[in-house]
Amino acid sequence: MEEPKPGEMMKKIFSLTEDSASHEEIRDRLLSGGRVTGTNMVVMICAIAIASVGLNMNSTAVIIGAMLISPLMGSLLAMAYGSVSGDITITENHTLGFIFQVIASIAVATLYFVLSPVKAPTPEIIARTNPTFYDVIVAVFGGIAGIVGQTRKDKANNIVPGVAIATALMPPLCVCGYAIANRNLIMLGGAAYLFLVNAYFIFMAAAVILSLLKVPRVRELTEKEWKRRNRIMVRNTIIIIIPSIVFAFLMILES
Repeated sequence: MEEPKPGEMMKKIFSLTEDSASHEEIRDRLLSGGRVTGTNMVVMICAIAIASVGLNMNSTAVIIGAMLISPLMGSLLAMAYGSVSGDITITENHTLGFIFQVIASIAVATLYFVLSPVKAPTPEIIARTNPTFYDVIVAVFGGIAGIVGQTRKDKANNIVPGVAIATALMPPLCVCGYAIANRNLIMLGGAAYLFLVNAYFIFMAAAVILSLLKVPRVRELTEKEWKRRNRIMVRNTIIIIIPSIVFAFLMILES
């Protein structure tokens, strides 16, 4: 039997389609993982409460525990699937569900910090108020790892928790609640921006991988629609990424 050429071997080793699940299975996994249900909301409230306590007590272990059970990642992956497949209904439903989860998370965190007798910001809280370009890098690679793990024939259950810890969607929302409870607009802006960076680049990374996997589209976009969509994506990416580059540069100068 003829030995495969080095180029063919490398292509096979890094192929995303080699062990990919069927399109139907990918769709079911992502959409069920992003569904906002009673169970999902209870778990999310528990996660936000645990993360708030961890931030308030400066406990890294408790914060990690909260990130492990947070369901926010599922909503982002479902939104990415809806966007790539061109299904407006799926995209809108999961976007609204995600927004509801975010609002509910901030509300729970705000209530906790209003009632908490410990008002001083801990190092764990402060660490979530200075996002930089390095957070963009983590979010991009975290999003790639998360969607790749979710689209395999043998679902990689150990990947998503690791991605949840690395990208840290939940703690910035808790810090938003802390900032609101203590009327600190500067801290609120930093934490909200960190959450936006994480959420946006996880979504973008997942969308790119799903496009490479050629998930079925509800309808094909015209060339004009593709150009308009690409312009919007590039514009949004530039707008979101510029502040993080500035913050990273300032951080390097300080250090």
